[in-house]
Amino acid sequence: MGGVTSSMAAKLAFFPPNPPSYKLVADEMTGLLLLSTFPHRENVEILKLPTRKGTEVVAMYIRHPMATSTLLYSHGNAADLGQMYELFVELSIHLRVNLMGYDYSGYGQSSGKPSEQHTYADIEAVYKCMEEGYGAKQEDIILYGQSVGSGPTLDLAARLPHLRAVVLHSPILSGLRVMYPVKKSYWFDIYKNIDKIQLVDCPVLVIHGTADEVVDCSHGKQLWELSKEKYEPLWLKGGNHCDLEHHPEYIRHLKKFVSTVEKPPSQRYTGSRRRSTDQQLLPPRKSTDIVFEASRKVERSRRSVDCCLEKSRKSVDHQLERGRKSVDRIRTG
Repeated sequence: MGGVTSSMAAKLAFFPPNPPSYKLVADEMTGLLLLSTFPHRENVEILKLPTRKGTEVVAMYIRHPMATSTLLYSHGNAADLGQMYELFVELSIHLRVNLMGYDYSGYGQSSGKPSEQHTYADIEAVYKCMEEGYGAKQEDIILYGQSVGSGPTLDLAARLPHLRAVVLHSPILSGLRVMYPVKKSYWFDIYKNIDKIQLVDCPVLVIHGTADEVVDCSHGKQLWELSKEKYEPLWLKGGNHCDLEHHPEYIRHLKKFVSTVEKPPSQRYTGSRRRSTDQQLLPPRKSTDIVFEASRKVERSRRSVDCCLEKSRKSVDHQLERGRKSVDRIRTG
């Protein structure tokens, strides 16, 4: 049963847009890579990065002139960079952060086929580029995982003890738990976030919609409960799986969070918080995330990027043995 369930979960987890929403082209004047559907921006760089699994992933880096944090964003399972581009630009502007986004292997113009292990190698390659190519320090990095993107986000966060913060947006407890109400972790499960969250040492913000019909809000609530350093969560009343960023509270709460974690730890939770007047970032998106919908009907009825990551992964594995148009989806027929 284990092998069958694992294979089923993996097949249901990944739905890269087909055809991809963009192509890679070279700028005629500069030779720089561009996404075909967007004009060149001086503060945006498009990259192709090799991974330890032998694939090459496409990433985009957005600079903000006043940034003191860099946000590494892992998107949902049915989107690619072309669909996320405008949201990424907006987030960089409103949060005043540098932002790195990327496509998983097999998504967009990234090579290879998507899998759980590939996403772990993908995020490691992007993190390595942030450190070596852009000089980002671990303590200045915020990892952001949306839905299935919470998997690679927490896998990396559990191995980096000095991160600035983690944001979990409509996260999953694990792949199997989206489909079945299991009470323990099985070896064949994928993205066992419920186990890894307890190994994350930095502040954690969880954002989830109370009307999420794809990944129940209980997933976000349980991950928040298990976090070591909890930040005030955002439970968006009436929010669904794919519309959270156009709720006004979304950007207000994110701005407060970023402002808080950029302070020294001794000053983070004191004093009044600045009131934000920002409204929604973008018009509502159509939902193309359909993450695990069919299977929910059942109950709804590395080698690492560097030595530090490799040692940390071994430690995490030992502990575990002991114990926008982003949109996730699942095949319905």
